[in-house]
Amino acid sequence: MPFLALPFPAIDPVAVAIGPITIKWYALAYIAGLVGGWYYARRLVMADRLWGVVRRPTLSEIDDLIVWVALGVVLGGRLGYVLFYNLPMYLADPIEIFAIRNGGMSFHGGFLGAILAMLIFARARKLNGYTLLDLAAVTVPIGLFFGRIANFVNGELWGRIAPDFPYAVVFPTGGPLPRHPSQLYEAATEGFLLFVVMALCVRRFGFRKPGLLGGIFVLGYALARTFCEFFREPDRQLGYLFGADLGPLGGGVTMGMLLCLPMALVGLAYIVLAARGHTRPRRPVEDAGDVPVKA
Repeated sequence: MPFLALPFPAIDPVAVAIGPITIKWYALAYIAGLVGGWYYARRLVMADRLWGVVRRPTLSEIDDLIVWVALGVVLGGRLGYVLFYNLPMYLADPIEIFAIRNGGMSFHGGFLGAILAMLIFARARKLNGYTLLDLAAVTVPIGLFFGRIANFVNGELWGRIAPDFPYAVVFPTGGPLPRHPSQLYEAATEGFLLFVVMALCVRRFGFRKPGLLGGIFVLGYALARTFCEFFREPDRQLGYLFGADLGPLGGGVTMGMLLCLPMALVGLAYIVLAARGHTRPRRPVEDAGDVPVKA
């Protein structure tokens, strides 16, 4: 082992095994993210001072929404990985599309799937779609944090080679050279840091300007993910998209960076539109009948 390297912690990817039934840490990360987001969303919905005249979802609607979001994340994440990261392989063997147990999920695909699910739900329940997206924006970093920690436990999505970095890690599937633990960088920035930023924003602005919090989250994620892509090894089947000459760390443009560019532009657009009041409902809707009552 190189002198400047940390051994990869021997953590079994399987958290619980009962006979032939196994539960992996990755699955528990998804559950923790969804449950944590659901609990936090319920607390936000009960905070009267955050909403003003904007109609909020009821607690029962939050309970129903989590099921829609879960389906959107899983289906969108898988479809996004198939389309963005490994389409030739899946075209050659379409049955592999359904082999989720072998891994392969895209955040950008899951993000789009969740948005579509929330917009359909909002239309069905006559809610403001921007409001649901804002609510999701404040809670999503919880899932991102746990998901990236699970990536580290699985020893996947490791970073670029870093022989001189004192906290580099030799991953079991990453070859003999130490690499950046980029999963932890993403947990810290896309997860913890973005959660703190969104928590401060919701305290400052509340949900009174539909679309504002969603725009801040989308822009913030795009910036955090782009930063982490400088340390993350690109997918083997894609490599660098436009050569290998970008910045002091070497490498080049990755698919993750490319997908974050439109996210940043959309985030900026919605921040401007929301700040100018273009996303507010035309007529204020009194939500007296929808205010959850604390036990």
